[in-house]
Amino acid sequence: MAKPNLPALPITEALPALAAALAGHPHALLHAPPGAGKSTLVPLALLGSAWLGDRKILMLEPRRIAARAIARRMAELRGEPVGKTVGFRTRFESRVSRDTRIEVLTEGILTRMLQADPELPDAACVIFDEFHERSLNADLGLALCIESQQTLREDLRLLVMSATLDVEPLAALLGPATPIITSEGRSYEVTTHYLPPRAQTSIELATANAVRLAFERHEGDILCFLPGAAEIGRVQRSLEESAPGEGALVLPLYGELSAGAQDVALGPAPAGQRKIVLATSIAETSLTIEGVRVVVDSGLRRYAEFDPVTGMSRLVTGKVSQAAADQRRGRAGRLGPGVCYRLWPQSVELAAHTPPEIQRADLAPLALELACWGAAGRLRWLDPPPAAPLAQARDLLRRLEALDEAGRITPHGRALASMGAHPRLAHMLIKGHEWKASRLACDIAGILSARDVLRAEPGARDADLRLRVGVLRGTAGTLPPGLSVDQRALREAARSSELWQRELGSRGDAGDDPLDSVGPLVALAYPDRIGRARQAADAHGAGGRYLLTNGRGARFAEPQALARSEFIVAPELDGADRDARVFLAAPVALADLEREFGEHIVEHDEIGWDDREQAVRARRERRLGAIVLEASELRDPNPADIERAVLAGLRRLGVEALPWTRELRQWQARVLLMRRLEIHAPAPWPDVSDAELLSTLDEWAPPYLSGLTRREHFARMDLGGALRSRLSHAQLGILEREAPTHFVVPSGSRIPIDYLDAEPTLSVRLQEMFGLSVTPGIAGGRLPLVLKLLSPAGRPVQITRDLVSFWNRGYHEVRKDLKGRYPKHYWPEDPYAAQPTRRVRPR
Repeated sequence: MAKPNLPALPITEALPALAAALAGHPHALLHAPPGAGKSTLVPLALLGSAWLGDRKILMLEPRRIAARAIARRMAELRGEPVGKTVGFRTRFESRVSRDTRIEVLTEGILTRMLQADPELPDAACVIFDEFHERSLNADLGLALCIESQQTLREDLRLLVMSATLDVEPLAALLGPATPIITSEGRSYEVTTHYLPPRAQTSIELATANAVRLAFERHEGDILCFLPGAAEIGRVQRSLEESAPGEGALVLPLYGELSAGAQDVALGPAPAGQRKIVLATSIAETSLTIEGVRVVVDSGLRRYAEFDPVTGMSRLVTGKVSQAAADQRRGRAGRLGPGVCYRLWPQSVELAAHTPPEIQRADLAPLALELACWGAAGRLRWLDPPPAAPLAQARDLLRRLEALDEAGRITPHGRALASMGAHPRLAHMLIKGHEWKASRLACDIAGILSARDVLRAEPGARDADLRLRVGVLRGTAGTLPPGLSVDQRALREAARSSELWQRELGSRGDAGDDPLDSVGPLVALAYPDRIGRARQAADAHGAGGRYLLTNGRGARFAEPQALARSEFIVAPELDGADRDARVFLAAPVALADLEREFGEHIVEHDEIGWDDREQAVRARRERRLGAIVLEASELRDPNPADIERAVLAGLRRLGVEALPWTRELRQWQARVLLMRRLEIHAPAPWPDVSDAELLSTLDEWAPPYLSGLTRREHFARMDLGGALRSRLSHAQLGILEREAPTHFVVPSGSRIPIDYLDAEPTLSVRLQEMFGLSVTPGIAGGRLPLVLKLLSPAGRPVQITRDLVSFWNRGYHEVRKDLKGRYPKHYWPEDPYAAQPTRRVRPR
């Protein structure tokens, strides 16, 4: 096969060393910066290799847009149409023939090929392009290829190409003797400016302003990086409403665009015009966008983050890594000196690399592939799948009937894997085919696998999935105010639906499957997101809240009719808040749940404390996961279960809910005083503080709770008996002796001791203490009482713990004052010799 005349690019100097490495070794690593030309020149340069024979080179690309563009560029260099020597395969399109020797594939297609035949008999070499992006499918594909190479195909070559990845760990994975070929690349100087947005300025406005500034100051086309299609749309509208200058052509570039629109963004600008390309991170690598001399970088990226606790993914907008920022910046230096505007402060520190997708993705598709492969434990990973998300994924696959209880793949699981869809959607597709509702299942899968086919103005929202199905089929009629159709997303959904209809071999009539079947079909795919209303929506559809089968809460953020449904299934929601926000849902009837999930519905006796009613609730419930489908009062519940429920309620209410009296609080304080003073007793004094009583409820409360099932019943509890049961008979006696409730003063009055004050206190009229020459105390005299000596009117005139000192020093001054205010009362000069009295004067 004649070699084409390849252009001189930076990678050219490294090609001989790379060819020599692959001639003598089954592995090689190529480290080359963006723009070096590795994606287009390396496969073409390897075509004449002796080890290739009559087999193919397979090259993986992380995105469809890159696979198409690279295949087209290689075909142009050979002067051939795409599909001859160079072809490509993506989910929606295949351009290959019997003459094809280089196939550019999206990563999922390689996995399908390996699962169909692990030997890859038609391939001589697999090239992993842009491996630094660390997509889940690339990591899986490499692990499977290494396994195949070691066990079935020693002659299979594996070439990993990366722009920014640390190649040493990768070389260790492939083998210590793996050759590492480095291309220095060539780029021009890029001047970097930092333009952090002002406070309260949106990233879209800051980006549009930066683009206008760059258009005015610099020549050449502008490539602008934004996190997603929504931001791209807003910036595009802003620039079109207020053009940055004459000849400005604003073009979007993201994965869901049509091939034609993508080609326009990638190609040269028309004569007399300058392109402003608004792109997501797909433009960081692989793609060559002609004419770019200026980069405007928002510094943001959007990605899906999976939470194994909730079983839900949510879209997260976060900062790019330093490696990604450098790649974006480098796009301005391909043709000559360039300029990069970064919309963040120079002082901001970025993470070195973007985390591998395997660490933050929904692992259900990976778990299914590993089960199909059958030897997952032997696979070698650059980063192994994290254990918790992988376990959660396998639990889901069991619910989808893809794995048996031992974790082995089932025939149904193999059928799911063959569909090329997420296991949830594949399960729905196959079950829908069995229901003879293939068309509806395919339409739903198409809608759920694409961007929302409806655009909503601020404040407008309709989460009903049935409306989207009607839009896809052209039967929706007039849309609610504030909603419009996203034609690109609609075309994507229609293409997916048609693809799966071909896979199922059935193109049913739309009339065969009514929209009432949408909810039951979606419930098959999302059994963990079936919800029952726990707060009814009002007449306007506002306030609807649901409990999902997975135990999470969910809510509709905007009022809508769907929120009045008792049961829903929510395939798309955001799990960021305590109650996930529902974006898409469909109603489902109880009868459908009974029919389709009967084997998962369990009967359960629920005996527990109801916080709202503040009472024990004893019910027999039929549950689907965490939601209750039906409940009835339980007659003659087990007394032990009732007791446990009462204790649980009491723990939540706290011991304050018990019938405390001042006398009992005094008793509690007396026991705690004995404990603090370590008064000798046959056994240690128990801790009867509120905190300890609460933590030891099981030890002392049960005998006194019989017949008490509501909070108001606690008033009948013999709390005194329960507390006294904490002490032995001997301790009760010691308590009465060492910490008496009363003290008999010289006048003969029996005065209560207050143990609830900071220290035990005796409040007594001063005249009743005449004649007492020692300070009274408790605990065998170890602890003097605090004396609050009162006037005849009961007001404190002296507080002391030393009565003798008071008689000797303070009494005479107090006597003068009291004698003036209470002249009829008895105020002797000598308190020691005076007669104590409870009256005005002693008899």
